[in-house]
Amino acid sequence: MAKNIGFVSTRFAGTDGVTLETSKWAQVLKSAGHNYFWFAGLLDRSPERSFQVPEAFFQHEKNLWIDRQIFGKKRRDPAVTDAIYELKTYLKKQLKEFIRKFDIDLLVAQNVLTIPMHIPLGIALTELIAETGIPTIAHHHDFYWERTRFAVNAVGDYLRMAFPPNLPSIEHVVINSAAQEELALRTGISSIIIPNVLDFENPPAVTRQETRDFRKEIGLTPDDILILQPTRVVQRKGIEYAIQLVEELGDPRCKLVISHEAGDEGSDYADWLKEHARESGVDLRLLNLRISDPMNPDVNRKDLYTLWDVYPHADFITYPSLYEGFGNAFLEAVYFKKPLLINRYAIFVRDIEPKGFDLIVMDGFLTGQTVGRVKEIMRSPERRKEMINTNFNIAGRHYSYGVLRRWLNTLLINFFGTEA
Repeated sequence: MAKNIGFVSTRFAGTDGVTLETSKWAQVLKSAGHNYFWFAGLLDRSPERSFQVPEAFFQHEKNLWIDRQIFGKKRRDPAVTDAIYELKTYLKKQLKEFIRKFDIDLLVAQNVLTIPMHIPLGIALTELIAETGIPTIAHHHDFYWERTRFAVNAVGDYLRMAFPPNLPSIEHVVINSAAQEELALRTGISSIIIPNVLDFENPPAVTRQETRDFRKEIGLTPDDILILQPTRVVQRKGIEYAIQLVEELGDPRCKLVISHEAGDEGSDYADWLKEHARESGVDLRLLNLRISDPMNPDVNRKDLYTLWDVYPHADFITYPSLYEGFGNAFLEAVYFKKPLLINRYAIFVRDIEPKGFDLIVMDGFLTGQTVGRVKEIMRSPERRKEMINTNFNIAGRHYSYGVLRRWLNTLLINFFGTEA
């Protein structure tokens, strides 16, 4: 029986990891015959299925004021408590109206009960679930204890209450095994692991003409070698290693292209990277493109590029991240059958590497041997083909929509019985 499923977060817009993964869940649930609807403070979804409340956005002025009073401090002023509860009460009413308007059967809380970017919204949702017992999947991407900026705070009582809450009508989902263990250790909450996924049953279609047009638009010649860093410009992405790789390849045809501009964390790192690239003799290009979510049918217009327009044109992918909760760019590179260099960040070592992928890896630093392996892949079409096909087949077994479909079906049966 079809269910009305309500996705709840502070934002479903753009190409952040939570938005991208939620769009995939929506696709899979729709293919199973269910209906989905959106609640958030910032939305780029179809208005007919959306319930937008600006105060629910983590960058709304009321929430930003609250954040400034509670993080980096150990004592909370009573006026801040009052402000939190005032906003909580308003958002709780809006959530109730969302559930009523769309006759929601199941809520999916996307990271909003995980990372305390919006304390009032987390409390509002927790109280609503406790009072109604509405079936809820809490999909956790980044816990507050994984981020140093939340280490000193004046809201320990709220964090224990709502980030995440331990309630009988909530099924908890995490994206890696370390998060599963830490969640159980800290809260006693059990969870299942659903890794990030892609539609490996339907490989992307790419035309030569589109490839030529895109490369020309970003200023590359047909002979140039496009080394793609498919991430935002933030320090934990380790982009300096991509610059070092291109420098050591020693081929002037190699151009390093970063798909996203600087993220929410300021421009200092981006400015340093540009200077570092100049000093290293590396042609670095930050794409000034409006990148949209390729899984969101509501914004796929011809005047926007999606990530799917960028990947096909790459000759090689760099992904030297220092830390990732999972690693969407890794999956995307495999999906588009591109060879890649990846740094052995902790979750990769624990959850992904044991699957047996054929990859070029670095372990915190770039060696001459690693650079030699990159050169070998770029020179040998046979070795390249072997690598990309092996990786695509392994990812299809472990990180496909089919895997997500089975897990979501299991969760729905847990809530509603076999009628789901």
